[in-house]
Amino acid sequence: MIPPHLPTVRKDKIDKIYRTSEERYLAVLEDIKECAKKSQPVLVGTTSIENSELISKLLNKAKLNHQVLNAKQHEKEANIIVQAGQPSMITIATNMAGRGTDIVLGGNIEPEIEQVTNNSKLNQAQQDKKIKEIKAKWDDLHKKVLDAGGLHIIGTERHESRRVDNQLRGRSGRQGDPGSSSFYLSLEDSLLRIFASDRVSSIMEKLKMPKGEAIEHPWVNKSIEGAQRKVEARNFDIRKQLLEFDDVPSNQRKVIYEQRNDILDSASMKDTVSRIREDVITQTIYDYMPPESIEEQWDLPALESKLQGEYNLKVDIKGWFKKEPNLAIEEVVKRTNETANKIYAEKEKLAGAEALHHFERSAMLQIIDHQWRSHLSSLDQLRQGIGLRAYGQKDPKQEFKKEAFALFEALLESIKYESTRVLMLVQVKNEKDASAIDKKNSEQVKNAQEKEQKNDQQFKKVGRNEPCPCGSGKKYKHCCGALK
Repeated sequence: MIPPHLPTVRKDKIDKIYRTSEERYLAVLEDIKECAKKSQPVLVGTTSIENSELISKLLNKAKLNHQVLNAKQHEKEANIIVQAGQPSMITIATNMAGRGTDIVLGGNIEPEIEQVTNNSKLNQAQQDKKIKEIKAKWDDLHKKVLDAGGLHIIGTERHESRRVDNQLRGRSGRQGDPGSSSFYLSLEDSLLRIFASDRVSSIMEKLKMPKGEAIEHPWVNKSIEGAQRKVEARNFDIRKQLLEFDDVPSNQRKVIYEQRNDILDSASMKDTVSRIREDVITQTIYDYMPPESIEEQWDLPALESKLQGEYNLKVDIKGWFKKEPNLAIEEVVKRTNETANKIYAEKEKLAGAEALHHFERSAMLQIIDHQWRSHLSSLDQLRQGIGLRAYGQKDPKQEFKKEAFALFEALLESIKYESTRVLMLVQVKNEKDASAIDKKNSEQVKNAQEKEQKNDQQFKKVGRNEPCPCGSGKKYKHCCGALK
């Protein structure tokens, strides 16, 4: 532990525990009034904005001027907290931590000095005189606050973390300054209600304590600190478990990003696409013709339909077996892959290696991104319900890792399948065919436009009650001239 620059002289009082929140807030109000009488500045720490607004209402009823710091006044925060050490100043803060500024006893005079220094109407002598007056005034205020006991800290409730309470206390008694702190609690607080409410309440009943009286004893502080330690340990376990769960998608993300980087950096996708296509087609054949299976278990029509529909790959596997009844499954795999390679080679020849490589890279990146987003959604759904496995005497973390791994394997297979399907189904036309099609389409569009213009001119001459020129037999106003 690093020792302080100057010895700490702050007086930390024993916690006061009241039966109800109402009694607690009335006691807080009385403490603030006592400090105001002797010009002692007060910093009131709360655990929520609602509590800070409640105390603000009580102070308004008591006609005590105060400042509220609860993130709603974020633009004024620095100015409010820097002046919280002025005599009789009352400041209410929610979840007080550093706020980036020190509370100077007597107030901070730097803004005033800076204002004088920047005043061009004053010469150097006048500025020095003004600054001297400001410092002399601050010395009087500083001594007044010191004589009153320094900054007094009031905690209206214990936080779940001792660190936050210590941060609040630490705003007083800095750099050897005097100060004091006191925490006011009630049996209705969440921390006491869970851990210490019954025991403390029974003690109050046995002692027959009147309304408004508080329990003050060192063992009560120890009990509350023990409750805080339990909550901190539980929160630590939650964070630790969360990190262990996050490691799974993090490791999977590395694999996916490596694949994407390999695609982006590749000069040619030919070998990668060929390997993936061969794996996918081989697995598809094995799905319908399992290795070491008998012929009665095969579904050749469905296999041919699958290859044709999914990969635009037309092969006559039934014809092969008619000619060669003893044909091995491995030979079927070989011939089918050779056919696929020939079809794809024709596409490369027609489109050009560079153009096809660009399309392959773009298509695979889009497929990986789309599949990865879906996979993350699946992992999130798995994570939300995996805790229920504990009821079946199973470790949720191990179950999550196991099922997430299975989902990731399915993701990789899905990427390979979808990439092969898209690249095999894409149609490539040469420039001659494309120009002929474009010319034909242009002629069709031109003819349609001319026909439409001719019809428009013809329809403009038709009266609304005359027969429609389209030949329907209806009046024009009930046919092509109907109002829409």
